[in-house]
Amino acid sequence: MYEFNETLEVALRRNVRDALGEDIGRGDWTAQLIPAGRLARGRVTAKEVAVICGRPWFDACMSALDPHASVTWNADEGQDVEPGTEICCIEADARALLSAERTALNFLQTLSAVATLTRRYVGAVAGYSPNPRGCVVLDTRKTMPGLRQAQKYAVRTGGGHNHRMALWDGILIKENHIAAAGSIREALRAAHALQAGVDIQIEVETLDELDEALAAGAENVLLDDFTLEDMHEAVVRNRGRALLEVSGGVELQTIAAIAATGVDRISVGKLTKDVRAVDLSLRIDR
Repeated sequence: MYEFNETLEVALRRNVRDALGEDIGRGDWTAQLIPAGRLARGRVTAKEVAVICGRPWFDACMSALDPHASVTWNADEGQDVEPGTEICCIEADARALLSAERTALNFLQTLSAVATLTRRYVGAVAGYSPNPRGCVVLDTRKTMPGLRQAQKYAVRTGGGHNHRMALWDGILIKENHIAAAGSIREALRAAHALQAGVDIQIEVETLDELDEALAAGAENVLLDDFTLEDMHEAVVRNRGRALLEVSGGVELQTIAAIAATGVDRISVGKLTKDVRAVDLSLRIDR
């Protein structure tokens, strides 16, 4: 259906082109109030605690409208900042700076929000897992349309890990796939027969289904909406044979208890789905 799997670099260029295009369209009338050729300096300041993420998108927005624009960053990608921190200083053509301002900030605020929330979840599980392999926090495919690569980049920046990037990046056998195939064993057999060269994961909803999946040779199992008690029991029954991942209803207040059961991975949809933009301000120097 589609001819290639998009890379982060290609996605970044598409993101910036599309976002500037939808905002500027045939022209920014208000920016034309400023005399042509005038230079301006602007500063981005944090108004709350945040993990900075999205610098490449911000830079690309500025350079797309002014190839000579200069952005001096005072905060590294992935750096924690406090309110009042000056994030960066921009020197550019005044019209270009004003036209790019909103789009550049949108990327920086949104991706910083994902990185900030991810770091909170990662910090919440630190030191709680008895698993010798540790317990990692994963994202999901519940991303904003068009921003899959960008948001998953932000999760990595915040210290989390990526689940499959997209449908082409792995096989996840869910309830409806199992029903259509006839059984867990048949679904796994069909998945291996594809020889797709990608990870194969199967979702189970009960301990009996876990036993069936393990007996069929499953190496990666998703425990969907298990209770804490059943998670403990799943770890015992698994005996380290397969990677065990928990999903469904994971909250910042509950993730430590989930990690303490000994599972390998915890996926959290709200890292990329329930995004509240970080409060950043861009002001032009007089």
